[in-house]
Amino acid sequence: MKVLRTIAEVRAAVRDARAAGESVGLVPTMGAFHDGHLSLMRAARQANDLVVVSLFVNPTQFAANEDLSTYPRDEVRDAALADAEGVDILFAPEPAEIYPDGFATTIHVAGITETLDGASRGPHHFDGVATVVTKLFGIVQPDVAYFGQKDAQQVLVVRQVVRDLDLDVHIEACPIVREPDGLAMSSRNVYLDAEARAQATALSRALDAADRVHRSGERDADRILSAAESVLAKAGIDAEYLELRDAETLQPVTRVRRDALLLVAARVGAARLIDNHLLRGTAP
Repeated sequence: MKVLRTIAEVRAAVRDARAAGESVGLVPTMGAFHDGHLSLMRAARQANDLVVVSLFVNPTQFAANEDLSTYPRDEVRDAALADAEGVDILFAPEPAEIYPDGFATTIHVAGITETLDGASRGPHHFDGVATVVTKLFGIVQPDVAYFGQKDAQQVLVVRQVVRDLDLDVHIEACPIVREPDGLAMSSRNVYLDAEARAQATALSRALDAADRVHRSGERDADRILSAAESVLAKAGIDAEYLELRDAETLQPVTRVRRDALLLVAARVGAARLIDNHLLRGTAP
């Protein structure tokens, strides 16, 4: 595996692969790899000739009061894990390589960025995500880019960018990878002490409870959400949001007719955690 630091190096490597007729897969990450990240790399490795993983803690998607300075970083460990998964290129640039002096462009997606994490974290968050992902697509020019479904709203934002800007890349959303007790894997899980770690399992248990109510035949959103709220309340978790939204538009739903996303965000101990579950609709 090559560890590359500059845009020019990555473009040269991709150009050589394209000249040889090879396909290119990209896994955008902020590092601190766990099995969720590795599952994306495996999916990319299975389907592409050249696999590029970006490792970049993107400063523009953090607010001043968020955890940019403390976000977990261990490039040596990450590089070893990526190498073991057969990654060809680890693109690990410095911030100045991505945002040089005079950088003045932001990609803003209206609508779906203004709710849920966009409302909780502020408009800068998805502006930063959309901008850096667009840059990575321009640098790597992948055939396919792989994202985790845990960040369901982010996946929808990236797909909107691809549609609106006519970018020639397929977005592949891969399933959430969970710990044996159900907690969704996240780089921020390292912030959890033992007590908070146990408490955090209530997020997935709440989604499971709501899913059981839905699978029993219930379609009323309030009744489905009530099942999840009960689990969170018993665990002493006050959610930032617990919402049932259309799986494509993120518009609120009152009854589950089409596919819907049940989404939750909560601060547990020192970590802000998110999770979601897809409820299948019945309407054609």
